[in-house]
Amino acid sequence: MYDVVALGELLIDFAQQSVDGDGYPTMAAHPGGAPGNFLAALNKYGARTAFLGKVGDDTFGRLLLGTLKGAGIETRGIVVDPAVFTTLAFVTFKDGDRSFSFARKPGADTMLRFDEVDLSLIDQAKVFHFGSLSLTGEPVRTATRQAVAYAREKGKLITYDPNLRLPLWDSQDQAREEILWGLRQADVVKISDEEVTFLWNCDEEEGARKLLEECGVNLAMVTLGPKGCMLCNRKGSVTVSSPEVKPIDTTGAGDIFGGSAVSRLLKLGKAPEDLEPAELEQVARFASTAASLSTEYAGGIPSIQEESVVLKRMKG
Repeated sequence: MYDVVALGELLIDFAQQSVDGDGYPTMAAHPGGAPGNFLAALNKYGARTAFLGKVGDDTFGRLLLGTLKGAGIETRGIVVDPAVFTTLAFVTFKDGDRSFSFARKPGADTMLRFDEVDLSLIDQAKVFHFGSLSLTGEPVRTATRQAVAYAREKGKLITYDPNLRLPLWDSQDQAREEILWGLRQADVVKISDEEVTFLWNCDEEEGARKLLEECGVNLAMVTLGPKGCMLCNRKGSVTVSSPEVKPIDTTGAGDIFGGSAVSRLLKLGKAPEDLEPAELEQVARFASTAASLSTEYAGGIPSIQEESVVLKRMKG
């Protein structure tokens, strides 16, 4: 049995390290993809997880499989396809802001078909997780929609992360439409304040209200960057500040927040809608601390800190 199975992109993040005199960046490769970071955090904090996706039969695909196995994530649901290359993402920085570009036309993650999805992994899991990058093109969009329908039919808890990356969409209208579809499927949503602004042009409180009342979400988790986070269900709302850190790389921090939060939900053993405000605060503090500490290290999966380190920082 698995606690969480995720479907989505597995890719290499190339992060800018420096820039030469002509403006070309020197980059370092790190394992990436939001669902992989999400699952790695869950595994670090005691959950059993499995991944559904596709990589190329190439050096980077094999490296990613090795990284997930090393993180304790079940990889038998990952298809290795010799016909396509593993997806690559390039993260550059200017004035402290991140910019993304992708080698994904197509990338292996976009070519996953529903008949390649190992449904037995969903059968064995308590939670099914997905994100919006799996809705950006075919055939993976149809595969994702069918997998979500299958998981809902089987009574699984559905978690979702919009993880907006505008360069991957044909238009902002398409991005908004597909992301809203995903929100309406989910029981638990991790969303950033920037994504709330993109979808509804409102603040985080109004965004959380829309998630609960209009989308039918049972637990809304809104990250507020360095300011912290807000968690809301129909029993109440809590806002928690982030610990002070010295960030060097924020890549994957939101995914680590999501995985860390779901790890606490699993430990509490209650439905998201039944959490009392004190329990919401417990989830929020752990997730915010884990995500913040990860920014002091490079990459996504390699930056996840041990549970003992997170708990110590919470007490300190």
